[in-house]
Amino acid sequence: MTEAWIIATRESPLALWQAEHVRDRLRQLHPGARVELLGMTTRGDQILDRALSKVGGKGLFIKELEVALAEGRAHIAVHSLKDVPMQLAPEFSLAAVMAREDPRDCFVSPRYDSLEAMPAGSVVGTSSLRRELMLRAAFPRLDIRPVRGNVGTRLRKLDAGEFDALLMAAAGLKRLGLADRIRQILPTRQFLPAPGQGALGIEVLAANGDAAALVAPLEDAATRAATAAERAVSRLLGGSCEVPLAAFAEVEPDGRLRLRARVGNHRTGELVAAEALGAVGDPEPLGAEVVEQLKKLGALQLLPAPG
Repeated sequence: MTEAWIIATRESPLALWQAEHVRDRLRQLHPGARVELLGMTTRGDQILDRALSKVGGKGLFIKELEVALAEGRAHIAVHSLKDVPMQLAPEFSLAAVMAREDPRDCFVSPRYDSLEAMPAGSVVGTSSLRRELMLRAAFPRLDIRPVRGNVGTRLRKLDAGEFDALLMAAAGLKRLGLADRIRQILPTRQFLPAPGQGALGIEVLAANGDAAALVAPLEDAATRAATAAERAVSRLLGGSCEVPLAAFAEVEPDGRLRLRARVGNHRTGELVAAEALGAVGDPEPLGAEVVEQLKKLGALQLLPAPG
């Protein structure tokens, strides 16, 4: 019997909130179990002067946590699912996908109520090529600039006047008790979310059946199905944050899964879009179907050259 279950987590405020949330849920589910946190700083947290797409992608946020799992210093790693590589190494397993928080993007600004209210030349910060693509497509008059750092760092840059507004994930602000900073929730018909946005993924060693059993009650089947379809789109189109890609799936009232995706050139705002309906119990083929549609519409020709 494991004396204490150790959760590996990044040390940013949002990552710690997520790990503490999982810790508290596990303590409720398994009374008497000792569940503790192992805070770590990852390469993704350390490199703040360059875009993630230039230095190795979002996988930089989980590598050190996976090393802790492999070395036995931790049993569980908690991630924002959108940071988890689309293809895990075979020695690791995504043991649980938790129920999603709000998956949408939001508009944050001390000066303006909405994107529509911003005059030409206003500076909008985003850390995402996907959001840059959507902005250029819908609001070409705006000046879009990169911003890195955790939620608090980006908000401080906004408040210091470096930007007129930021686009951020609504889930992160809500989890940190910062929902009052949100001026506008952006509808998915205009700003389609990233694969996995708003969901938490729990990773374990594939060989650690005890850890997998511990976190199994945290699984949310609908979120697993939706995010599996979304992640299939990303994986089949290259699976990295260098691809300006949006993919979002929802369970319809009739029980089927609707998957929507967009991909394009973040420098020009040109994009193509596709959607399909499929069975909740078989999400991967739905992702493949949408990717085939995107390719027929010229998605691969639209993607910008690296660099």
